[in-house]
Amino acid sequence: MGHSFGGTLTQLLLARGLGAAAVVVDSAPTEGVRVNPLSQARSLFPALKNPANRHRAVGFTPDEFHYAFTNTLSAEESRRVWERYAIAAPGHWVWEYGLFANFKPGPQETWVDYAADRAPLLFIGGSEDHIMPTSVNKSNAKHYDKSPAITEYYEFEGRDHWTCAAPGWEAVADHALTWALAHTKASDTAV
Repeated sequence: MGHSFGGTLTQLLLARGLGAAAVVVDSAPTEGVRVNPLSQARSLFPALKNPANRHRAVGFTPDEFHYAFTNTLSAEESRRVWERYAIAAPGHWVWEYGLFANFKPGPQETWVDYAADRAPLLFIGGSEDHIMPTSVNKSNAKHYDKSPAITEYYEFEGRDHWTCAAPGWEAVADHALTWALAHTKASDTAV
């Protein structure tokens, strides 16, 4: 299971034959997904506004964090989350594997064989996610149409990118675990 860029890493592992089933929540896309909604660009702007940010850690202001990650929370709740959990993250990820990965020549580090037979994969999206909107996750899932493996998409209404820690996170976790257990390849779990 992986969330955001962890979702990309989960897809890469699955594509390499690792795992019996996978669930990605609000996943960042793999190479080839060219859907870039305005809300995503606005959410990533703190890293993209200065090319020098590709070589340093980038933080979000409380307002930027609220828009990108916790937009379903009140401003006060979002501020508490920001104070407790927000840390600067490498701008390199956004520049190299985010919006611009599809504009670089040749296969990138986030390339997967979308037609490969692999373990089942579930995409979970949040209807209110600004940084990895449902259109990004739906497009990513659709890229696997030629694979004989199970690929599904499920959307939680009213969930933002903070879904794994926001009130009601248990419903998302329960759905992910139930799906993964139901779709685990039996041959991969034999000891």
